[in-house]
Amino acid sequence: MEPIQSTLKNWLKNNDHFQASMKEMRDKVLSSERVKKLLKEHPELTESQIESQLMKLYEYDDQSLNCEKCKSLQSCINVIPGYVPEARVQSGKVKLIYHECQRKEKELYMQKQRSFVQSLHMPREIHEASFSQIKLDAYGRTEALQKVQQFYERGDQLPNKGLYLHGSFGVGKTYLLAALANELAKKQIDTLLIFMPEFVREMKASITDSTINQKIDKFKRASVLIFDDIGAEFLSPWFRDEVLGAILQFRMMERLPVFFTSNYDLNELEKMLAKAGRGDVEELKAARIMERISQVSEPVQVTGANHRDQ
Repeated sequence: MEPIQSTLKNWLKNNDHFQASMKEMRDKVLSSERVKKLLKEHPELTESQIESQLMKLYEYDDQSLNCEKCKSLQSCINVIPGYVPEARVQSGKVKLIYHECQRKEKELYMQKQRSFVQSLHMPREIHEASFSQIKLDAYGRTEALQKVQQFYERGDQLPNKGLYLHGSFGVGKTYLLAALANELAKKQIDTLLIFMPEFVREMKASITDSTINQKIDKFKRASVLIFDDIGAEFLSPWFRDEVLGAILQFRMMERLPVFFTSNYDLNELEKMLAKAGRGDVEELKAARIMERISQVSEPVQVTGANHRDQ
């Protein structure tokens, strides 16, 4: 943060009010209800001390203390936008201590909350998802919402299993889990959301820069892990076994929940995972992955209208 005196100097230099005469400034400052209240609370201040600190009193008087002079945080008039002065008197000196205004506090709170929701190639709208905005026009969506809320309501002790939400396009599977992530963030529980097709491509690229093990470890250890749209991308045997399998194995052993969204039910997904390219089928290895998925999640079908068409 830029030093307050340097910031104030530039601010005063460009402030039209400061171009008025010193007498006008003095009269304005000393007639201010805010300043009069401060001086009344500190009768020990001598006239000489007050006169020598008119600039400091001017700084205190001219700023917004409760956002009353500012339409928004972005249009804050204060010396340091988003920070308000608190006047203190010590040994005849007026000191201004700056702290966050109510709008800045809210912004910092929201930033902290969002920091608990990390996403990989997910749309920015996930940060706005909430349970209250979910439309319940079908039993399938209602059931899924109830199960997600039950998971959330378990408190800080999270269940061992997440959910495998499967259904057609646009029924709200991703939005539902994004809402869960945002609610968990309020409890300072970290969630990692991964868009599966882009995840596959990124992990392949990570082989060349030697970051793949570091990334896999991050996915292993997140408090809550969400794989979005699993089955949408062909998974090579290497990715299926060495990346996805390793992550699921660790989370199964550590009893860490995993959520999935997919357009395929479990049987259909198993057939997708069994494909090894060139017409080869690896049913046993696919079954091993499916066993891990069943250990970390519970299947729930999500039905309803396609909200992408509305």
